[in-house]
Amino acid sequence: MTRRLLSILRTLARHRLDRALPKAALPFFARLALAPLRLRPTRQPLAISLRLACEDLGPVFVKFGQLLSTRRDLLDDAAWQELQKLQDRVPPFPAEESLRLIREALGEEWQRVVSLTETPLASASVAQIHSAQVQTDAGVKEVVIKVLRPGMKEAIRADLALMYRLAAWLTRWVADAWRLRPSELVSDYDRIIMGELDLEQEAANTQRLRANWQGSGKLYVPEVHARFTRRNLLVMERVQGVTATDLPRLQAAGVNLRKLAHLGVEIFFTQVFEDNFFHADMHPGNVLVDVSDPESPSYIALDCAIIGTLSETDQRYLAKNLLAFFRRDYAELARLHVASGWVPEGTDQRALAAVMAEVCEPIFQKPISEISFGRLLLSLWSAARQFDMEMQPQLALLQKTLINIEGMGRQI
Repeated sequence: MTRRLLSILRTLARHRLDRALPKAALPFFARLALAPLRLRPTRQPLAISLRLACEDLGPVFVKFGQLLSTRRDLLDDAAWQELQKLQDRVPPFPAEESLRLIREALGEEWQRVVSLTETPLASASVAQIHSAQVQTDAGVKEVVIKVLRPGMKEAIRADLALMYRLAAWLTRWVADAWRLRPSELVSDYDRIIMGELDLEQEAANTQRLRANWQGSGKLYVPEVHARFTRRNLLVMERVQGVTATDLPRLQAAGVNLRKLAHLGVEIFFTQVFEDNFFHADMHPGNVLVDVSDPESPSYIALDCAIIGTLSETDQRYLAKNLLAFFRRDYAELARLHVASGWVPEGTDQRALAAVMAEVCEPIFQKPISEISFGRLLLSLWSAARQFDMEMQPQLALLQKTLINIEGMGRQI
């Protein structure tokens, strides 16, 4: 652990992330320790340094940077834009190791694997995916097998322990660190990343989302083959579709893009307000389009590792906030933010309403084609930072999902 901690500190120093610390708020010994770094000036913007440091520190910190990018209330525009660029595509681990893990996890069920492609279809920081055929009671099925990378749990637990220590140090010794709530950030990350490492939980999420949309003709979720699924192995139906943002292929197939865009909005709000079970990782790589009926296209959802839910209270306040926004009732918006606990009690509601009006009013003068609801929310949350607005973890997931979906919808 000590060696890893030193490696992390060296990486942070190499990228001069000490620039993010408020010097006046540091204790004397910390300022003394950081003094030599001033002899290594850099012209690289801090936001870029933050992204590069996450990439250099490996998959665990890349995932943490991705989570941090959902906390728009804590980041300035430059840092948010850079962290949005983080990708977790990494080289695959050796085929023989992957086959060994799959064989060991399946045990006697390995005999039902008819074929398996050694070269993975995809490789990410936590797992990689192979195509295969398996013998089921209904016959031979085309499937994909998702297998966790070896040693990931141990590596993540070790890095989490260090993250908690760094967060505690920041909270204790940096006067303004409470605004970033570092321990809360690490705790959120702990919950999400450990959930991603339990493929049986992902299987359960997938089965529930599939049941919610079964036969809808709007959203298809692949079937899970439960008999082959383990904590470190997920086996599910292989599906074919066009990536939702591959517009040339969608246009070549004659897809009705207007219907497709409207359908995406309907699916999102149905998941949030009716099912209260929404896919919270809807980036383009996880969304395909079934183009077999171009006039009535439908979506296909992949990778259900991260799922969001809201309490009834959050659902109600979110709906009321939307209604107040469209009615341009900024006094009600401010009152709701206080009543829901999103901003502290005692907040000057008139001042908050004035800020909201300043941000929102200009968009009502624009045509819908020029309005980005996701960017509007980002502007509102940025403006609300001066009122110590706190972003709840479940709302952060919702914000991330909304921005991803609007981005895809706008392209379509």
